[in-house]
Amino acid sequence: MRLLITGCTGFLGRNVSEAGARSGHNILRIGRSGRPRGYPGEYLQGSLTSDFAAVIHDYRPDVILHLAGPALVDASFVDPLSDQHASLQTWSNTLESVRRSGLSPLVLFPSSAAVYGNPHVLPVSEDAAIAPISPYGFHKAACELLALEYAECFGLDIVVCRFFSLFGVSQQRLLIWELYKQLLERNSTIWLEGTGTESRDYLHVDDATSALFELMENRLRVRNEKSNEIGHRLIVNIGSGQETNVLDLAKQLRNLVAPEKRIRCRGSKRRGAPERWCADISRLRSLIPQWKSKVLSVALSECIDAWQSSYHVV
Repeated sequence: MRLLITGCTGFLGRNVSEAGARSGHNILRIGRSGRPRGYPGEYLQGSLTSDFAAVIHDYRPDVILHLAGPALVDASFVDPLSDQHASLQTWSNTLESVRRSGLSPLVLFPSSAAVYGNPHVLPVSEDAAIAPISPYGFHKAACELLALEYAECFGLDIVVCRFFSLFGVSQQRLLIWELYKQLLERNSTIWLEGTGTESRDYLHVDDATSALFELMENRLRVRNEKSNEIGHRLIVNIGSGQETNVLDLAKQLRNLVAPEKRIRCRGSKRRGAPERWCADISRLRSLIPQWKSKVLSVALSECIDAWQSSYHVV
């Protein structure tokens, strides 16, 4: 496949880029900064707020993965306008550049479970009501609406991927990394900010990446079977389908790193943080029945092993 990837230096973007290169796909990467040292393949430095229809027209990608954009709920409360700009302007310009290119590549957009807010029913399906509780979630929901506009009005073929809680070796931030850092410190107790009963659906980034590639192949195959039928927006949850509360997650990490430490909860509540999440992945399984995610304990163990052998945490 010929892939065009935006946001190629971010957590998910880098992982997808590296996996695509290993699989032998032709890849054009677009990033705001200069080419990272040792970065393979074609790389274009540019802003996603300016028209790049000519780039799309000349490169002629089979798939565009728009993996650029913000990824932090807390930051969206601090500067909601910047979050909105980074989400909506880059995505709307990508859609418009595809339209102006005159081509019909498959377009993938990374949305988030944040659009669900606090779901009334778990596991939550793609048909559940949209009810975000953070600027980040509202902006993702707005991006999904833009995807529908360009599918319905201009015939673009778009897959919206609602990711749940991704983690991996290169993600040195958020809960799993923060707990790991605490476990390496000399303190005898590690602290959770909430009550410990909050839950998430955790998925290793490698599993998310493999799901993306299998979804791409599935959708391109369907298009070929239906004489390149386009003008479609598909929404798919991408998670493990397993609910894990934060206290249980902390215990698993503690047992891997520092079994002697105690775990305590401060009982505070974070703005924009839902109480519970778990993905209904029935649609994902129907589209790519061969896909399977790692067991959480195995994925955590692999992540910890990589950190302990490659990273020094101060």
